[in-house]
Amino acid sequence: MAAAHALTGCTFGSADDFGAAGPVSGTIRELLITAASVMLIVVIPVYLLTIGFAWRYRASNRSARYAPDWAYSPRIDFVIWAVPTLIIVALGTLVWIYTHRLDPYRPLQGEGPPLVIQAVAMDWKGLFIYPEHKVAAVNELVIPSGRTVTIALTSDTVMNAFFVPDLAGQIYAMAGMETRLNFRADRDGAYVGRNTQYSGSGFADQSFTLRAVPAQDYDDWIDLLRQSPRALDPEAYAALAAPSSKVPVAYYSAVQEDLFASVIASYRLPSAHAGHE
Repeated sequence: MAAAHALTGCTFGSADDFGAAGPVSGTIRELLITAASVMLIVVIPVYLLTIGFAWRYRASNRSARYAPDWAYSPRIDFVIWAVPTLIIVALGTLVWIYTHRLDPYRPLQGEGPPLVIQAVAMDWKGLFIYPEHKVAAVNELVIPSGRTVTIALTSDTVMNAFFVPDLAGQIYAMAGMETRLNFRADRDGAYVGRNTQYSGSGFADQSFTLRAVPAQDYDDWIDLLRQSPRALDPEAYAALAAPSSKVPVAYYSAVQEDLFASVIASYRLPSAHAGHE
């Protein structure tokens, strides 16, 4: 798996391919290791049998049984069918269990109520709105360590995919829809996040930094946003939403009321019964 990862040329995430800074990424790592271990039930015996057959039936071994008319063995037939069947059952059980454990909508336990963040994917940057504080940031996401985060996602362009490998799994953001992801950072640090769904010419540079910091540092960062001279009103949002790449981090001290909901609503067709009693 490490070799395959290296061949893809992917560089985001920590230096440790199995780095896990939170409970969700820890569960994903556990699943990868468990699934690989189950598959080794086939891989290891195949290699051992290959070596064993080559040694036993080498040209110099005159004691090996020669059976040119051999055609069938019920015991071998049983093993050939039983082992793959058991592996499929085991992997199916793992998929069932971990699908529910890794449900992105599943609430997580944490210190205090979850921090709600609204994320809007654009060409080619990410807007993160903090409705609790009525501030926003572009291409920077800061969260308090130890506190559960509920991030609501949508897109103001083509489909994007939100992915911070060290903290959570990938989830899509689509125009006219809202998806959700719950995660938590159990240790301080700076983590690379990016859009992993191809979205046009600026896709390669569409990344952001997620910083998990102590609660006091988080409060100080919110105060820093409140001091920004920029306000995210309709005109400022329209300018931000215009296609652009390699966008520097930007802060907004005020955000248009219900901006996230209005972005979603702008892609929804009016009801066929609108205007009728």
